[in-house]
Amino acid sequence: MHILITGAQGQLGRALQRVYAGRAGTRLTLWEIGDHDIGNPNAADWVAALAPDAVINAAAWTNVDGAEANPDAAYVANTLAPKYLAEGCARCGAALLQVSTNEVFAGAVGAFYHEYDPTTAASVYARTKLAGERAVTQMLDRLYIARIAWLFGPGGNNFPSKIVSVADQRGALRVVDDEFGNPTYAPDAAAAMADLVESGRYGIYHLVNDGWCSRFDLARSVLEHSGRSHVPLTSIATADWPRPTTPPAHAVLVNQAAAALGIRLRPWQEAIAEYCQQEIAPAGNGAG
Repeated sequence: MHILITGAQGQLGRALQRVYAGRAGTRLTLWEIGDHDIGNPNAADWVAALAPDAVINAAAWTNVDGAEANPDAAYVANTLAPKYLAEGCARCGAALLQVSTNEVFAGAVGAFYHEYDPTTAASVYARTKLAGERAVTQMLDRLYIARIAWLFGPGGNNFPSKIVSVADQRGALRVVDDEFGNPTYAPDAAAAMADLVESGRYGIYHLVNDGWCSRFDLARSVLEHSGRSHVPLTSIATADWPRPTTPPAHAVLVNQAAAALGIRLRPWQEAIAEYCQQEIAPAGNGAG
């Protein structure tokens, strides 16, 4: 199987490369923005000429706050680029896996969202990602939409890495305790995506690690598993942490459709433990 991965040098793209490196019979083509600007309408021609069996679009504008100041750029990356990829896939008969986000949901307090629940996007980032979902759905039948949340993985600029960095630099942390979601480990999500592409079962899927938590709980777990339990951690409300966007309070995803196919991701606590063991230096051993 010939797989094209866009955003190949991002956190998820690198994890996808490692997953496919261990699977026989796969040929990879890797696109990064410096080589192929998929926000260019010509991207449809490039995909059609390449004629892969499947495209996994791991490229996106993921700076949620930055999207508020750059809505046009976020729209190109998160809506038009997927549309061009889907157009190219339709012309050559390829399947497309479009990576999306939990933020397409309103995040009502106490809500748990299944794959086909109604969507209500609030921020520029969320609206452009939801528009991307709609654009590829209009263009293509051979389509997987894989929603993830709170992505973290090796070498990435993610929430756990920021928690450790701030803990080492400041010696104390303040983290919101009223925002809830599903931590998603990039290597686990990548393996699930590869399994999904091999399944041939098109549709919408929630590929998140099992379980859910608050940002505060996640920060506490990172501190514990990285040998930093001694760092003071104070819970605060989202309102006490002003930012250009307000994230959905409870956009917790339920993996039901993929689980029915036997595709499950391990508990997020196990993934955090592995990530900290492999990626974070213990406190006092060159950390920070």
